[in-house]
Amino acid sequence: MFSQNLICLIWCLVFCNYVRRHVFKLDELGSEIAQIALPAALALTADPIASLVDTAFIGQIGAVELAAVGVSIALFNQVSRIAIFPLVSVTTSFVAEEDTIGRASSEAKESDCLEIGSCLDTESNELLAQTEANDGLGRPKTHGSCFDVDKFEPERRHIPSASSALVIGGILGLLQAIFLISGAKPLLNFMGIGSDSPMLNPAQQYLTLRSLGAPAVLLSLAMQGVFRGFKDTKTPLYATVAGDVTNIILDLIFMFVLRLGVSGAAIAHVISQYLISVILLWKLMSQVYLLPPSLKHLQFGRFLKNGFLLLIRVMAVTFCITLSASMAARLGSTSMAAFQVCLQVWLATSLLADGLAVAGQAILASSFAKKDYEKATATASRVLQLGLVLGLILAVILGGGLSFGAKIFTKDVDVLLLIGTGIPFVAATQPINSLAFVFDGVNFGASDFAYSALSLVLVAIVSIICLCIFSKSHGFIGLWIALTIYMSLRAFAGFWRIGTGTGPWKFLRGIM
Repeated sequence: MFSQNLICLIWCLVFCNYVRRHVFKLDELGSEIAQIALPAALALTADPIASLVDTAFIGQIGAVELAAVGVSIALFNQVSRIAIFPLVSVTTSFVAEEDTIGRASSEAKESDCLEIGSCLDTESNELLAQTEANDGLGRPKTHGSCFDVDKFEPERRHIPSASSALVIGGILGLLQAIFLISGAKPLLNFMGIGSDSPMLNPAQQYLTLRSLGAPAVLLSLAMQGVFRGFKDTKTPLYATVAGDVTNIILDLIFMFVLRLGVSGAAIAHVISQYLISVILLWKLMSQVYLLPPSLKHLQFGRFLKNGFLLLIRVMAVTFCITLSASMAARLGSTSMAAFQVCLQVWLATSLLADGLAVAGQAILASSFAKKDYEKATATASRVLQLGLVLGLILAVILGGGLSFGAKIFTKDVDVLLLIGTGIPFVAATQPINSLAFVFDGVNFGASDFAYSALSLVLVAIVSIICLCIFSKSHGFIGLWIALTIYMSLRAFAGFWRIGTGTGPWKFLRGIM
């Protein structure tokens, strides 16, 4: 027994040393990944954490309200993902490409100017000196020439993809709000909440009010995609934290001081989302010309083509998650309340890996634009290693802490008992989830949108079959078995593309 423990300890030390020296190595690439991934991960998890706080507050009202809001949040989030996820992903890649090409072009022009300047003869230098003297301000009168430095380093830039993203995001936000408000009751019925269910009224109130914030949600996420393309994830972090702190404060006021219940939680969330969008818009206006020179500069065709592919992908993903929530609701309010807590924790922690996915996508899009395949290979390898280590750490934390933390969300004994059965799945799937999310970012960075869409459709078909089979035979546990299979297939699909060296990764065949 002692020898077995000693061997395990030695292997742990060897593994930790390898991770420290290679995975967490703070070289130039490691520093670039960290500067993008850490703020992105915090920003991505801030909103789910705010939803967890909402869940905890609402859980103090009652199990029925907790289950009702759980269904509404699942429905709102999944519809939002259908509308915005393709836009954000495409925007990040397109902005990163345009920004990289634009900077490279400016650097090339500046280099040409330096070469021209170094070849000026004495007579030209004297003429330039005379021109400067006549200016009276010590500046050469060479507007539009190579010496006009401001032309190559403007404070604001024309990024066509940024303008396109905002227009599309605003339109989609309005459409989503109209769709959810007008169809709240039938949509909730589809989710398993019947007309005679005690969950219907609170669920409908929450969904209708929260839908008023849909335009702000989609606009803010579109702008986050623009900032990610610039490799700036700190600005979205600051805006998101400001909005979520406001959300929590307003929750306390509206829910417990004014006693507005679930309606108060929805109103607080809407106000916080508009605050986030205003902050991001203000910062973006200082960096980008939001109005393009002409309508032809808007890249609607390019957005629609690639966005449609990702829309198919997101619909497949969304249907799996929404179907699982619907099946949990059909099992009753107790099962839905437990599923809501487990799902929110599952998503919130898994989204930490999405920060690595964002870093990988931004760096890879820039590397592919410059045809720097060596950096592309190194980036993909590093972010995948980091994703695996992050997943293992999260598995240990959740496996040991979630059983105690569950009491924050509810005091209902039956709900807590069901949460306990879901904890092993929530914890054990973290490494798989992390790899799946990071593989998404890697393939998006390579603009491999077609494969990402088609592979997820196949994964969704298999997962939906598993959901139907296991939920009927194993109930609540069956849902988590099916979700585990779903995430495993997602990770495998991501690995297959790179592992076979096909598509944009065909250059790896020469390396292998």
